[in-house]
Amino acid sequence: MELPLVVGVDGSDASLLAVDWAVDEAARLGLPLRIVHGSLWERYEGPVRPGNLERPDDQVPAQNIVGTAAERARLRNPEVKVVGELVPEDAVSTLLLEGNNAAALVTGSRGRGELKGMLLGSVGLAVAARAHCPVIVVRGDKAGLAGTHERILLGAGEPDTSGAAVRFAFREAEARGCTLDVVRAWRCPAHETTDHPLLAGEPARYHEERASALLDTLLHDAMADHPDVHVRRVTVEGPARRVLLNRSAAADLLIVGARRRHGHSGLQLGRVGHTLLHHAECPVAIVPHHM
Repeated sequence: MELPLVVGVDGSDASLLAVDWAVDEAARLGLPLRIVHGSLWERYEGPVRPGNLERPDDQVPAQNIVGTAAERARLRNPEVKVVGELVPEDAVSTLLLEGNNAAALVTGSRGRGELKGMLLGSVGLAVAARAHCPVIVVRGDKAGLAGTHERILLGAGEPDTSGAAVRFAFREAEARGCTLDVVRAWRCPAHETTDHPLLAGEPARYHEERASALLDTLLHDAMADHPDVHVRRVTVEGPARRVLLNRSAAADLLIVGARRRHGHSGLQLGRVGHTLLHHAECPVAIVPHHM
């Protein structure tokens, strides 16, 4: 039985955009869609009776949040199997638990209760930094959200920690029938001396060639397994987060890996992933690598 794609909702506009994106993704991958809403309010206050006028206007019944999102999903694509569920837990705990039996988790970039000016909601950040399955935060401009660029962007990390991200990226590109751009950023440390035997007086050339060789190693098996995926690989000098942010404007999905250390319960998200989740101009997928 295939694991479902899970999308978390809270009634916000951002979460409804996430539902739209998740429906399209589920259809592409042939997966069922599970819509969940975590609500501790319902646990403490009990179910709401119809016609109760004492509830403040901004406290939307949790059942309505799930039902509205599920109906929206079914109208967008009737062929996608949709299930909705209200979970009596806080939003982060709900999604982390759901992630143990999900192909991926999908969240919006902002929540109903987030402070004005926040670039990414606390729920999305916590889930992306702790989940044990891929997490997609739906953000960006209209072109990226609609998938009109026909391009997936993969930020290439180290070969021993990026295998899951590479496999995820190739599956996405194959399902979409689009180009996969693989980018490896490199930098030439300012303190390096040119008399090092490996540098041969050309430190920049050495680091660029090393980045290219890393891509060869990283992509070899995946390219053999997905021969129909058109791959465009490139090495670029500069900080990885800046390089990937600049290129996110021409992508439908930006994918990066993240390390997950066994037994570590805190946030596990590098500086690159953190920056992309806040500023990328397209949806961002964080794919964990377990160590």
